[in-house]
Amino acid sequence: MAASAHVSKVRSLYKRILVLHRFLPIDLRALGDQYLKDEFRRHKAASSSEVKSFMTEWENYKDTLQTQVLESARGQLSSVKFGSHLPEGELGNFQGDQIGQLYELMLESTKSSRQFDIQEDGK
Repeated sequence: MAASAHVSKVRSLYKRILVLHRFLPIDLRALGDQYLKDEFRRHKAASSSEVKSFMTEWENYKDTLQTQVLESARGQLSSVKFGSHLPEGELGNFQGDQIGQLYELMLESTKSSRQFDIQEDGK
């Protein structure tokens, strides 16, 4: 029973984040969706301590993104910016491969010409 409750919680979080990604610019949505899928697949067989940290961080991401989406819908942001600043001190909590992955994500999300040439429906 506990395992099915956990699977349900993970699936619910995953789906909620995908819904929130619909409010991102189309190229960031594609990048975010792919990153989300890859990360959840990578952690399918993670230890219980890793899962706890993993779920906490993705819940924080969901909460941050949800707040930003709601603020942008209310027109409270003059120019919509998604994401948040990562304090330099928190980088010490990352492993080497995670810092590399974070750097690659930063490069991809700040490219002037994105990897994907995605156009919204009807355009």
